[in-house]
Amino acid sequence: MTDWTFGLSSLDMLALAIFLMAWLACEPMIRSIGRRRGALNADLDVMRAAWMRAMTRREMRMVDSQLLGHTINSASFFASANLILIAAVGGVLFGGEAAFRNLPEVGLEAPTRVLEVKFALISVCLARGLLDFIWSIRQLNYTVALVGAAPPSHADETLLDAYSRTAAEVLNPAMHGFNRGVRVYYFALAAGAWLIHPALLAVGAVLAIALLAWRQTASPAARGVRNALQVLSRDGRPAR
Repeated sequence: MTDWTFGLSSLDMLALAIFLMAWLACEPMIRSIGRRRGALNADLDVMRAAWMRAMTRREMRMVDSQLLGHTINSASFFASANLILIAAVGGVLFGGEAAFRNLPEVGLEAPTRVLEVKFALISVCLARGLLDFIWSIRQLNYTVALVGAAPPSHADETLLDAYSRTAAEVLNPAMHGFNRGVRVYYFALAAGAWLIHPALLAVGAVLAIALLAWRQTASPAARGVRNALQVLSRDGRPAR
């Protein structure tokens, strides 16, 4: 008969259940917070829309291209880092008994099957992040094409406004994908802590949720972006 628990203890199973619930609840929580005025993600959506609107009014769009290039480089860096980490974890995971032979010397003592499950969870987290970064890079490249094809700054205002909105509709999802990829690292760290003790898996997942919620609503960055939008509104620009 197959052991569906893979040799995990009751504490391991409880911690894993808490981790999975936190991971599955993360994105709905972020989307729910993002619908509120004053949340970081919602404010950044508006800020990027204002950026695209300003881009269409500029004759020279070199700065916009450089900013997008920097963002693509950042996403590419994280994607490359994920690939390296996945390869490292995969090397341990598929290395057989020899790969786990020296782990007890660093205090990681557990049956091989249990260790395989723990390393597999780390690999799954990193793979999810890699997919998010890849899709983000694709969408950012689409945005580059939209910036390159933008109408001249002296075109009709209605045309420029409509074009800036469509460009923002591509840029914002691209940045959401980038953010999702970064958020995966919080859960990958929690999964890594599971190697030390099951309780650290549960605590790490709960702390990740709490930290992400705080950064969306009460962090200095959230307040700063909120204040920047207020400045744009006072300046007469349609920031919101």
